[in-house]
Amino acid sequence: MLRSWKERYVGAILDSVSEYSSSTEEEQFFYSLDPQTVLTSVERIGFRTTGKILPLNSFENRVYQVEIEATSREESVYDTQKIAKFYRLNRWSEEQIREEHEFLSLLSENGIPVVRPLLFPDGDTLQTITEHSIWFCVSPKVGGRHQPELPPEHSKKIGRILAQIHNIGSQVSTRSRKHLTAETYGDKNISYLCDSPFLPKESQTAYRSVVEPIVAYAKQRLTAHPQIRLHGDCHLGNVLWQDDQPIILDFDDMLYGPAVQDIWLVNPGRDEDSRKRQDLLLEGYDELRTFDYGELSLIELLRALRILHFQTWIAKRWQDPTFPKTFDYFGTPQYWRNEIAALQEISELLTTP
Repeated sequence: MLRSWKERYVGAILDSVSEYSSSTEEEQFFYSLDPQTVLTSVERIGFRTTGKILPLNSFENRVYQVEIEATSREESVYDTQKIAKFYRLNRWSEEQIREEHEFLSLLSENGIPVVRPLLFPDGDTLQTITEHSIWFCVSPKVGGRHQPELPPEHSKKIGRILAQIHNIGSQVSTRSRKHLTAETYGDKNISYLCDSPFLPKESQTAYRSVVEPIVAYAKQRLTAHPQIRLHGDCHLGNVLWQDDQPIILDFDDMLYGPAVQDIWLVNPGRDEDSRKRQDLLLEGYDELRTFDYGELSLIELLRALRILHFQTWIAKRWQDPTFPKTFDYFGTPQYWRNEIAALQEISELLTTP
């Protein structure tokens, strides 16, 4: 059977990037964790598992829902389900993961609705599969639903929660997590992509002509605003609703940056309805923390940097079998035409009064 042009193009990429498609023995183990490893890891905390495992959607880490035996009839279905999270190899250091766990504990102790990891018998929240250098933790399962769009009546509530997170984040000193800057999200990503086989040579001139002025402008603007500890990836997929109560999930991408990063990600639209939601969100935010409205002018810059970050993220993860299957359009001429067009739109918005 003849392959489609897309299959041929992706195949050509794979043939030319052995350094991206090859992986170590440890990485191969991580990509396809066996059930026994998952069950044994959860049982370290003291639970007896039933053998039922459900892989959950997670590109970056490997996350599983594991059933444990009930200890009483009063336990709910959520009491008998735990979430095991295995951190991707060579992404975060032990110190960076511990910084995430400590922040979750601090937020939880201050009444902010987050999900903190459970303690193992040694009193720690973090364990390792020593022979493969894989860090993992276990958390309770929480129920709720996701909202595909932030309803107006929930906007103020999210604003208050983000203000509480930022109040605590602004008091925490900088440690090992990265900073959202034009260099970390701009220059480094551009260099990586242009040195990789994923951005064709014939597309690099057009790509650089759009992204480099944006990054140069970001260098001027971002340094004028304070950086605090943020959630960092607070899109609606990381907000779970129990009736009218939001729970903020997944602080895996926690970083230091301007407060508006968490604001625009939870409400990313540009239309009139999005602006109304933004007004309500910031109204709730201002009840608990004063927002610097000058940061709203950073939104399009941050949107562009996130696009660059996402492009490079896919390229860096190409050796993971999940990525070529999921992002089969990545690296195609049409993909880069679309990406350059999106960045060009942002560039025009930045230069429009």
